[in-house]
Amino acid sequence: MSNTITTTNFNFPNQKSVYRGKVREVYNINDELLVMVATDRLSAFDVVLPKGIPYKGQILNQIATKFMELTEDIVPNWLIATPDPNVAVGHLCEPFKVEMVIRGYLSGHAAREYAAGRKQICGVTMAEGLKENDKFPEPIITPTTKADNGSHDEDISRADILAKGIVSEEDYLVLEKYTRALFQRGTEIAAKRGLILVDTKYEFGKTKDGVIVLIDEIHTPDSSRYFYADGYAERQEKGEEQKQLSKEFVRRWLIENGFQGKEGQQIPNMTDEYIESVSERYIELYENILGEKFVKADIDNIDQRIEKNVLDYLSSK
Repeated sequence: MSNTITTTNFNFPNQKSVYRGKVREVYNINDELLVMVATDRLSAFDVVLPKGIPYKGQILNQIATKFMELTEDIVPNWLIATPDPNVAVGHLCEPFKVEMVIRGYLSGHAAREYAAGRKQICGVTMAEGLKENDKFPEPIITPTTKADNGSHDEDISRADILAKGIVSEEDYLVLEKYTRALFQRGTEIAAKRGLILVDTKYEFGKTKDGVIVLIDEIHTPDSSRYFYADGYAERQEKGEEQKQLSKEFVRRWLIENGFQGKEGQQIPNMTDEYIESVSERYIELYENILGEKFVKADIDNIDQRIEKNVLDYLSSK
């Protein structure tokens, strides 16, 4: 098997702290910069699976970087540099404690709620007479709380966010505006690649100067759901499943093998062949989403490569 990076233990100059998320590990440098390392960890159902996926961290980091560049004219973001294929460096920000989920189609969680007879999600009433994967008359914003590690994100309405003081009304209006602008740009870019951006989530933070910026990842297969545009209408007409471009295939495999993250369930064995197939699928996702060939980084000594590239970058500052 190829080398993967599933955990890091770096000690950079002026390092203050380390935050370990489900997939990314974030190093605080002197309360000014964040060094975000995208690992090869794979999470599903809010559980980190036991084995890493070769090149997954590189894929997520490079897709997010590309989309930050493609949207920086409409929404400011935290990114300063990418000194390594798995690493993004950006401004230290205070994150908002909500994730801005936006949905253009009745899919995933929204479809499950709708099928259960709940026509309202996060305080937003969904149109009548829809079937799974139909397009909404216009995209809807369905925020979630930003859960601590190990917890589940929870649906929350705009009214509750404001009433609980999680975000001020002034700031929340900016988050909504940015969310809609990013989704519109993402939809346009996806259409050029023969894809439909179905739903996605964005995270925002505030810089020390009080500027609201986009942080974390954007339009990656981990944070977004895509359909292939070709044949979408015909499949809807016939009531067939849509061809998806997301990590839904991993969730499906887990469900088929008796795992949905519930207590007492065992994570199925991930063979080398299965891991290789997931890696190949992520490369396919990259090439379809960005419309360019994926170039594999050297992963013989991935930890050493990352450490050297980050140290070289920090010493040049």
